Amino acid sequence: MQAVRSILVVLDPAHAHSRALTRAKLIAGVTGARLHLLMCDKKQDHSALLSLLCSQLHDDGYDNVTFEQAWHDTLHESIIAVQQAEGCELVIKEHRPDNPLKKALLTPSDWKLLRLCPSPVLMVKTERPWTGGVILAAVDVGNQDEDHRRLHASIIDHGYAIAGLAKGQLHVISAHPSPMLSAADPVYQLSETIAERYREACRAFQAEFDISDERLHVAEGPADVLIPHTEKRFGAVVTVIGTVARTGISGALIGNTSEVVLDSLEGDVLVLKSEEAIAHLTELARE
Repeated sequence: MQAVRSILVVLDPAHAHSRALTRAKLIAGVTGARLHLLMCDKKQDHSALLSLLCSQLHDDGYDNVTFEQAWHDTLHESIIAVQQAEGCELVIKEHRPDNPLKKALLTPSDWKLLRLCPSPVLMVKTERPWTGGVILAAVDVGNQDEDHRRLHASIIDHGYAIAGLAKGQLHVISAHPSPMLSAADPVYQLSETIAERYREACRAFQAEFDISDERLHVAEGPADVLIPHTEKRFGAVVTVIGTVARTGISGALIGNTSEVVLDSLEGDVLVLKSEEAIAHLTELARE
């Protein structure tokens, strides 16, 4: 998070008060990052509002602020086009859940943004202050391939960074699968052996990332259930989660559950991607 030098703040034309801007100011106040305000609207001119917000930010001590209004076919394409053009290393956007009928018929634009945006995306869901809160990092300790290891490091680094700027505490959740009698490997047929294998992996993970027993929470079950349950249990203000999929979240987030988790979590959600996914999505965005 300290390395973020440029933040794209997506403003909502329908909502004057921006939770996204509040979060962006918190992060930029610590990192000194540039803020680029974006209004995506093809119908109404918002230049006066954007200019006013920029002036207010300057008065508040944020010296490096720019803004624009843009539209490229769809909301998520508009955001990604500006993110690429401006070289922003973080996108912050307020998330408002779609109604169930609309969600059943159409893929919500925020899902598409999470799937296709090459940079990390912070979805802001609440006005609750981060200060002194719990930051929850979701990892898949059982996956030890190189792509997952690098992603785990990024998730934990971002978790520690947010906990540092918010003066909060970092907790980590990892879900492991239930036993499967049909599994070819006998290790995965017994819950005791699965749990023991995860405990071994967790010990190495804790040593590498300096996570105490009290801050690591390992449980059996689906990630899309355990992550929201753990968030509510600790009242986490931010949950950090990641994807290694080449095509973004549509392929595989931890447990293939990110889009379900996005609406079921109560606090803010920061979604990170693996290096492979970033390279692939950057290539797609340039086409």
